[in-house]
Amino acid sequence: MIDIQQISKKYKGADNFSLSNLDLSIAEKEIFGLLGPNGAGKTTLISILCSLIKPTSGNFSIAGLTYQKNKNQLKQIIGIVPQEYALYPSLTAFENLKYFGSMYGLKGKILEDKINTALEHLGLLAFAHKKIDTFSGGMKRRINLIASVLHNPKILFLDEPTVGVDVQSKNVIIEFLQELNKQGTTIIYTSHHLNEAETFCTRVAIIDHGKLVVTGKPETLIAQHSGAHNLEDVFIDITGKALRDHA
Repeated sequence: MIDIQQISKKYKGADNFSLSNLDLSIAEKEIFGLLGPNGAGKTTLISILCSLIKPTSGNFSIAGLTYQKNKNQLKQIIGIVPQEYALYPSLTAFENLKYFGSMYGLKGKILEDKINTALEHLGLLAFAHKKIDTFSGGMKRRINLIASVLHNPKILFLDEPTVGVDVQSKNVIIEFLQELNKQGTTIIYTSHHLNEAETFCTRVAIIDHGKLVVTGKPETLIAQHSGAHNLEDVFIDITGKALRDHA
């Protein structure tokens, strides 16, 4: 589904590459975890795959489409759930979703039915006509998610989709994503919640300093690292204990 070949990215004025000659393949219908410390290059890679920024060098294709030749088509088959809330706080949940759905070409009863069904699945139907600025963090996360999937994307990119939410919201979000995956959506997921990634992802990649370090099923990586009891142990073993603060 996704084929990445020798992708590199160096931002203007930067001393180092954010991504360096990265090769990676992701199969259709995977739940793929893209893991790494702060500044490892995860968000940069997702931004490139979503055609939001251009790589310095290298190529990639998604479902056989390339950003050089098929940029508009690519945008039609992907959904993006950003880490920050991409919502209008003065509009209601329904108004936000109707606006974003219309951007995908959806309209009328089809769009309204999609919105109401998704709101019901994520426990938000009773709050459909409340303004977003009255919502809790978990509620905003769920609306953010709905906005990204109204057009039934083939691939869904998730950047920290459960950060800062309560346990109940997290469980509802994960169950919703698993159901989307069962229906055929390929999911690319980044998170610092490694226990969540261990149970949620079918396969993961750990990148560090812009380079791919290791890929594999979580249980396989745990078995391959002596003394590792979970994915967090593997992560620390590979990336070290040094702080990764950056500005």
